[in-house]
Parts: sequence; C-alpha cells; structure tokens
Amino acid sequence: MKVIRKIKNYPGMSLIILAYIAFIALGMPDGLLGVAWPSIRGSFAVPLDALGSLLVFSIAGYLTSSFLSGRLLGLMGVGRLLALSCAMTGTAFLGYTLVPSWWMMVSLGVMAGLGAGAIDAGLNTFVAAHFNEGFMQWLHASYGIGVTFGALLMTGAINGFQSWRIGYITVGSMQLLLAMCFVLTLPMWNRNDHAPGTERPKRLTDYRTPYSETLKQPRVWLSLLLFLLYTGAEVTLGVWAYSLLTESRNVDPKTAGLLVGSYWAMFTIGRVIAGVYAKRIGVDRLVLGSLVAALIGSCLLWWNPATAANLVAVGVIGFAIAPVFPGLVSGTSQRVGRRFGANTIGMQMAAAGLGTALIPSLVGVLADQFSLEVIPVCLMALFAILIGLYGLNKVKPLKEADIQ
Repeated sequence: MKVIRKIKNYPGMSLIILAYIAFIALGMPDGLLGVAWPSIRGSFAVPLDALGSLLVFSIAGYLTSSFLSGRLLGLMGVGRLLALSCAMTGTAFLGYTLVPSWWMMVSLGVMAGLGAGAIDAGLNTFVAAHFNEGFMQWLHASYGIGVTFGALLMTGAINGFQSWRIGYITVGSMQLLLAMCFVLTLPMWNRNDHAPGTERPKRLTDYRTPYSETLKQPRVWLSLLLFLLYTGAEVTLGVWAYSLLTESRNVDPKTAGLLVGSYWAMFTIGRVIAGVYAKRIGVDRLVLGSLVAALIGSCLLWWNPATAANLVAVGVIGFAIAPVFPGLVSGTSQRVGRRFGANTIGMQMAAAGLGTALIPSLVGVLADQFSLEVIPVCLMALFAILIGLYGLNKVKPLKEADIQ
C-alpha cells in the first residue's frame, strides 16, 4: 500500500505512464519475430540463417537513431520523438505484410529500427534522469508485457488464421494509433516536474561531457561490452526458442508458442518484482544473482532430460534475466561516473542494439552449420562470460570523486 500511495502522489506520474505505454509498444514487435520466423522464411523461401539480414538492416536504423537520441531529444522533445517513431515502426510493419520480395522486407527493417532506437535510447535517458531504479525496472517490465503480448498474438495468428501477416497488421495498426495518442498528449512532455518545495537536483542530462573524453574511459568500453553480450543472449533465446522446440525437439507448435510466451511472461513478472525490491537488494547483487540463475537455466535447457524441462528452463531464464538490463542502466553512473553517465547510456543502447543483431545472427549461422541444439550451448557461454565481465568491473571500485 505504501508503494501504491507513493506512485499516486509522484509528481511526474503522468509522464512515466506514457513512457510505460511507449515501452509496451517497443516490446510487441520483438515478440512477433521469433514465433513468426519459420512462417516468414517459408513465405519468402529463404534459408534459416536469412534472419540475420533482417536483423542487420534493422539494427542499422536502430544504431543510427539511438546514437543520435540526445540531439533528437533536444531538437524535437520526447513527445514528438515518440509520435514520429511509432508512426515509422507502424508503417514499416504494415509494409512487411504487403511487399512481395524478401529484400523489400529487409529494407523496411531500417525504418523499423530507426523508430525503435529513438524510443529505446530516449526513454532510458529520460527515466534515468528523472526517476529512481525501481521505476526503471517497471519501465522495462512494460517492454516485457509488450513482448509477451506480441508472442501470444503471433501464435494466435498463425494457428488461428494460418498467417503471420495478421500479427504484423495488428501490431502495425496499434503503433499508428499510439502515434496519434502521443500527438494529442504533446503538452504533457513539456513539463519538467520535481518534488514541490525542493531545488531541482542535478541530473545526468545536465552534464555536457564531450564524447571524445567519454570514449577514453576503459570502464565505458567494458560497460558497452556488457550490453552487447547481454542483449545478444536475451534476444537469442527469444528469437530461436520456437525453432529449437519445433524443428529440433518435435514440440507441438501451439505448445512451443506458449513456451516462448512463458519466457517473455516470466521476464515481465521478474521485472515487476524487481521494481519493488531493486533498491533494497542493491544493483550489484541483483545483476550478479540474475546472471548466475540464467546460467543454471541454460544448463537445464541444454541437458533437456524431459519435454517438461523445456518449460522450466525457459521460464527460469526469462525470470532470471529480467532485472539485468534495467539494473545495468541504473548502475551506469556507479560503473563509469556521473560525468560520463548520459553519454554512456546512449552508447549502451547502441551497443545493445548491435548485440541483438550480431549475436542471434551468429547463433543462427552456427545452428545452420551444425544443429539447433547449439543454441543452449551458446547461451551457457554468454552468461558465463557476462558473470566474469561484471565481476571484473567491480574489482576496482570507483572513488567517490570519480563517480561525481
């Protein structure tokens, strides 16, 4: 009840609700692709690893807009940027359903990536500057809601209508509707609330540290590597789990779709719970504990002693990794220092986007060359490396002067 009262009385609550809606919209398309991919590649008669080309073109747009997010926010403001981004992604998804050739769909991926990158980087910086780590966890829980709904929606479209296009038409239309909603609420994004009667604290966005200075910091590069590998692991299971279960382990397509949905559902539940306890547990223990649990879940997925073990393994991994990304974002200042925080957050989003393209694409190539059973092996390796890198980052803590 205390948490609920605090949320109701929070002066920027209207803004955070709109941010949550935007992240739901951001997550939905990611839930579609993994379930839809076997049907999409059948429609266009492309090989298993052709997914890499769509991911690479999408990430090109994502990297561009996320890297420029700071300047775009300054020029357009958050509301206009969200409206434009949702309009771009909605148009791209509707285009997916209309184009007759694979290369045309891949080309539209650039537009979808531009929209997604602007939403992701802009809102992460906005929330990190204005809200605490609990709100950051809930922001990313909204993403999980979107991904879960997207996966279940596509499962229903394929099994009920035998068409992956129905799923993209639905989500594309919702994105365009959301763009209109942001246009109508533009005045709300011009507000700059803080607690009444208090002096506005210095925020991450108040620093004007040159990028050239930021890029000289070894901890910044280590932080970028953490994001690249983590998002690669997260998306790898989301994208390839359905193919692993249906094409390698002979799981019924409906059951496999529900299993993928359970991955994102547990992912969402984990972030909702983490939002309540993140500050109490501490970012370091939360992130390290989550990575260790994810490694255990990956080992179970590789072992595969029974069909039911797939459900347990997928659910464990989804729940375990849930707090990692928002925890890494919230802990950015502690890792690299506040002077470099805002610059690093934007670059971390770009590194994360690069990871979503490179790692699943590489895993797809390995699966095509060897077997889909290579997927859990890759996940075990990724989570083990992440544990080591995060521990390396904490070997020599920053001095208080460096953090400021």
